[in-house]
Amino acid sequence: MPSFAVSICVLSLVQAGLVALPAAREVPALARLRSGWWAALPAASVVGFVFGARALSGLANGLTYLALIAVPPLAAGALGWAMRRGRPWLAPAAALLFALAWADRGGLAGESAGLALDALSCVTLAVALVAVSPRVLVKLGIFAMAAVDVWLVVSDLLAAPNQALNTAAPAAHLPQLQRVAFGSAVMGYGDLFVAALLGALLAAQARRAWRGAAIAALAALALDLLFFAVNELPATVPIAVTLAILEAGELRTARRTAAGALGHRVEGDAREPA
Repeated sequence: MPSFAVSICVLSLVQAGLVALPAAREVPALARLRSGWWAALPAASVVGFVFGARALSGLANGLTYLALIAVPPLAAGALGWAMRRGRPWLAPAAALLFALAWADRGGLAGESAGLALDALSCVTLAVALVAVSPRVLVKLGIFAMAAVDVWLVVSDLLAAPNQALNTAAPAAHLPQLQRVAFGSAVMGYGDLFVAALLGALLAAQARRAWRGAAIAALAALALDLLFFAVNELPATVPIAVTLAILEAGELRTARRTAAGALGHRVEGDAREPA
C-alpha cells in the first residue's frame, strides 16, 4: 500500500487531469432544461449532504447505493461520448472497471478501477451540467463550491459526514463508489466533479484546457504540503484558483488586444491627410 504522500499526490494529479479530459459536446435534447439554477447545484449538494447526513442517519447508505447505480453508466457515457477521443466501442470498458473494482475491493488495482469509474462519471455529469447552465454562472458556482468547502472544513462540519460516507459499505462486498480512495488517501466525489466542471467549460479550447490542467496540478500539489500540519483540506480550492488564474490571463489578453487595436486606429487617424 503506497504511503499517504504518494496516495494524495495521485489523487491530486487525477483531479488535475480531469480539467483536460472533457470534450466539447452539444446536447440539444437538454436545451429546454437550460436554467441558471443548475449552476448552484454543486455548492448546494455539498451543503445538503453535510446537513442532511446530520439529520438523516441513512443518507450515507443511500448515497452508497446511488453511486453503485449511477457511476458505472455515467463512466460508460464518458468513455463512449463525453471525454476527448471518446468512442462508443470504449463504453463497455466501464463494465470491466466495475468488475475489477468489485473483485479487488480494498486492493490497489480495485481502488484504481474505482477511481477511474468515479473520475469518468464526473466527466459525463460535468458536460451535461455545462450544457444546461449559463457559463458565467457555472464559473460562479465553482467559486461558490470552493468557498463552501473552505467554510465546512474550517468549521469542522465536514469531518463527521465524510467519515459516515467513507465507511458506508454496500452488500455483497460491492465496491464503494461513493468515495474517491487511493492507497492511504481519500478525496470527495465533489472534488473530482468540480475539476471536470472546469474542464467542460474549457473543452472547446484544448490548449487552454491543458494549461488549466497544469496549473491545477501545481496548485493541488502545493496545497497537499499543508497535510504536514492538518488532517483535512478543501480540495476544491486548487480548481477555483486555477479558474481565477485563467480568467485573469484572459482579461489581460483582452486588454492588450483592445489597447493594440486602439493604438493602430490612432496611428491610422494620424496618418490621414489634413
